[in-house]
Amino acid sequence: MRSSSPLPRMSRRGRVTIGVLIGVFVLFTLLGWGVQAWTDWLWFSEVDYTEVFRGVLVTRLLLFLGAGLAMAAIVGGNLWLAQRLRPRMRPHSPEQATLERYRMLLGPRLGLWITAVAAVVGLFAGLSAQSRWNQWLLFLHGGDFGVDDPEFGVDVGFYVFQLPFWRFLLGLGFTAVVLALLGALAVHYLFGGVRLQGVGDRMSNAARAHLSTLVAVFVLLKAVAYVLDRRAMLLEYNDGVNVYGAGYADINALLPAKEILAYISVVVAIAIIIFSNAWMRNLVWPGISLALLGVSAVAIGGIYPWAVQTFEVKPSARDKEAPYIQRSIDATRASFGLDITQSSAYSASNLNPPESLATDTSVVPNVRLLDPQLVSETYTQLQQVRGFYDFGPKLDIDRYTLNGATQDYVVGVREINYGELTDQQSNWINRHTVYTHGYGVVAAPANRVVCGGQPFFVSGSLGERSQESCAAPTDLIPASQPRIYYGERMAAGDYAIVGKPSEDANPAEFDRPAGEGGDDGAGPESYYTYTGSGGVEIGSFTRRLLYSIKEQEANFLLSEAVNDNSKLLYVRNPRDRVEKVAPFLTLDGDPYPALVDGRVQWIVDGYTTAATYPYAERVNLQQETTDELTGRGTIQLARENVNYIRNSVKATVDAYDGTVVLYEFDENDPVLKAWNKAFGGDLITPRAEIPPTLAAHFRYPADLFKVQRNLLTRFHVTNPGDFYSGQDFWQVPNVPDAPDSGQKQPPYYLYTQFPGQDAPRFQLTSAVTPNGRQNLAALISGSYQDGRPTLQVLELPDQTAISGPVQVHQRMTNTNATIRQQLNLLSSNQAQVQYGNLLSLPFGNGMLYVEPVYVKSNQQDAYPLLQKVLMSYGDGGSYVVLADNVADGIKQLVEQGKQAAAGNPPPAGGEEPPPEGEEPPPSPSATPSPGDAPPLTGELGAAAERVRAAITEVRAAQASGDFERYGRALAALDEALTAFQQAQQASGGNGTPSPPAPSASPSPTG
Repeated sequence: MRSSSPLPRMSRRGRVTIGVLIGVFVLFTLLGWGVQAWTDWLWFSEVDYTEVFRGVLVTRLLLFLGAGLAMAAIVGGNLWLAQRLRPRMRPHSPEQATLERYRMLLGPRLGLWITAVAAVVGLFAGLSAQSRWNQWLLFLHGGDFGVDDPEFGVDVGFYVFQLPFWRFLLGLGFTAVVLALLGALAVHYLFGGVRLQGVGDRMSNAARAHLSTLVAVFVLLKAVAYVLDRRAMLLEYNDGVNVYGAGYADINALLPAKEILAYISVVVAIAIIIFSNAWMRNLVWPGISLALLGVSAVAIGGIYPWAVQTFEVKPSARDKEAPYIQRSIDATRASFGLDITQSSAYSASNLNPPESLATDTSVVPNVRLLDPQLVSETYTQLQQVRGFYDFGPKLDIDRYTLNGATQDYVVGVREINYGELTDQQSNWINRHTVYTHGYGVVAAPANRVVCGGQPFFVSGSLGERSQESCAAPTDLIPASQPRIYYGERMAAGDYAIVGKPSEDANPAEFDRPAGEGGDDGAGPESYYTYTGSGGVEIGSFTRRLLYSIKEQEANFLLSEAVNDNSKLLYVRNPRDRVEKVAPFLTLDGDPYPALVDGRVQWIVDGYTTAATYPYAERVNLQQETTDELTGRGTIQLARENVNYIRNSVKATVDAYDGTVVLYEFDENDPVLKAWNKAFGGDLITPRAEIPPTLAAHFRYPADLFKVQRNLLTRFHVTNPGDFYSGQDFWQVPNVPDAPDSGQKQPPYYLYTQFPGQDAPRFQLTSAVTPNGRQNLAALISGSYQDGRPTLQVLELPDQTAISGPVQVHQRMTNTNATIRQQLNLLSSNQAQVQYGNLLSLPFGNGMLYVEPVYVKSNQQDAYPLLQKVLMSYGDGGSYVVLADNVADGIKQLVEQGKQAAAGNPPPAGGEEPPPEGEEPPPSPSATPSPGDAPPLTGELGAAAERVRAAITEVRAAQASGDFERYGRALAALDEALTAFQQAQQASGGNGTPSPPAPSASPSPTG
């Protein structure tokens, strides 16, 4: 009688259909992989980094094959061995009768089933292993750090380069043994080697020997794990003192416990083999051995360390943990580069504005007024020229030397924003063959405004120059090749096809608005043909077909715009380009452009990182670098946990031809040396070959500085006892003008001179406050001195009266009635006041605070204009002015200081005293009504009429929403009020009526 199959049999048509579907799926998968690999090879050939492509691909393939074959061999071999060890005779039982049906199904094709299972297991193992290509390359090529860990005396290189891959191999071994054990147990059960019913032994001798050996191997692997765990303890978190690294209980209790457990595991493994096979030949004693191992792990590895921690460490943790806290402090400062920090005391005891402010040449002249985030809209509106040009949501700060003078500039690149193309402009031809590039670098001095609050543009202007001195008549920072084919506004799908079919053909790429007298003399538009070396040639049919499949776009084959001389430019974002070339680097979120020898170069800071530096603090890069500017022109970093970081690479991307160069910046970084060795030794250009003209534009990277600044809020404390108490910890303040937002104040670039510096430096600066308080604790700055990074901390006394950024902003805007009134006048329901960077500048043994005040209309296409500057000195509240510019503000502060020195300090509430010989300015509330005022005649009457006319113009400017006009009107009003006061003094009487007050003008809502 034919036995029935446990599974329904599929029809021939069904099997064919499934086979065809699987074949089609495999074909398209392989085709997709092949196209991606081929196009990647072409791209890497273009940028001349094929060794990276080849090295990563070969490494991943070898790891896939090695791990996959090893796992398949172990699992498949044990399955095969289990079926070979099956008993020839099986006792009759209902259990065996049920299993017989499955044996009949699997028996004829058992080898095929074993191969299939082993292949699936090997596939997943290979996929897991190939993703560890970076660990494997570091494992092979890593060297020594020259620093030994404080417990075992082992070089840190073992932890960074060796330990991660050893732990992966150990995990792979555990997985292989567990899968082999479960698979072998299943096969033994299927073929009767292991039984749950019937008389006699429940397990055959062969099955017992096989399975017990696998269990013994598992226990031996556990012994190896205990050995590695002893080293890995130096990487764990110490909850008792909130630092990383093994503490007192770990070193004195858990460390010897793991060593004992390693020996016990070896003994248990041997006992399992002996008791199961050579002596009693049963599983009772092996089971007892495993139970003893478990009990030992709990008692020795768990209870004993807990008891030491609870009864010995906690009562005197400060003393017991002090040596281990010191280890963490030293390791963290070394691994994050904090050991270069130069700390100095800054008393900030002077609360009165010194007269030297008026004659200073190092700090005051370089005060940065332009906020790169706010003036981006101004650049776009004034320098956009066409709607599809864009400068991005945030500009960049760099410094240039003109006529022997160095200062910082706010720099923006006029790029193509494909999202702003109209529907007609967005067809495939226009998007990819006409609108291919941006044009020009626009720069303005960071300390100067003109024409009612606009930046003074010194380069990159298109079209006719302004006749009102709103821009330099010629480019002071000229670019020999201003075209921008590679930029931050380029997304993944924004590829460009360039090249014309013949020399006689007309250029097809829109270049810039030319107007009459343009370069080509062809009218209002200028066109261009790309001549750079960048791009992948796609003139052949094969290349067109290849990229047609890759981009899923038939126009590569059908459009006449693609010709025999065509090139394809893609991966056009500078950060993406460097990331593809150097996938082992973590890149800073804020690339910036620089004009170097007439060409636009994007500079991208690259970091080498690790997460296994013993005793060092571990941080999350995304969390540590997120602040108000994240996502507004800066890229948010990935959630990468690291405890070692170096700015080891300065990468450049040419904005015209896309050339990528990786320059070595940290010559002593072992991680970079390992990566360079892994890719042939010539991947990184030596530091000595960095052009001086390029090095002049290097700046301290923002994301690295944020990480270091945040760590310094704790690790500036180097005494373990003080660190344990935490009383001297700092914190990063919130955004001064929006403290309730919870967003941290971003650091800001300044070209200035701090105490202890012999000349002005271009430095990245941040203020910090005591933990839980808002007064100023310290200023931290990062800069390059002789091409080397340096961190400087100006630490204020613990009980300083100097306010922090949030307090300073509140005092400057809220405590002074006159200033508050003027700010209210600037703000209305038709406009809004926006505050720029609040700068904290140490000067004259005190603190000078500067905060630009912008006004932006609520009308469409309005942009912010710098109208006023808030300034204060001392504690942030006693001496406060709202001036038209820095020079006037300094004069007023110095005058207030003189008055204070003469015994006339500013009144409570911050009202400014009048200059000597002048009457106090009229208060709006004290202004006489027109009916009470005596008639004004002569010069005084003319001055009053000028004031009235100025007020009328202010009202008209408010109503129109034109804030360029509004800024001019306010300036004219200030001049009119000054002229009236002078006429009033000339008339020689206190009873002379006051001029019409500005506050008497109707509010914008009226």
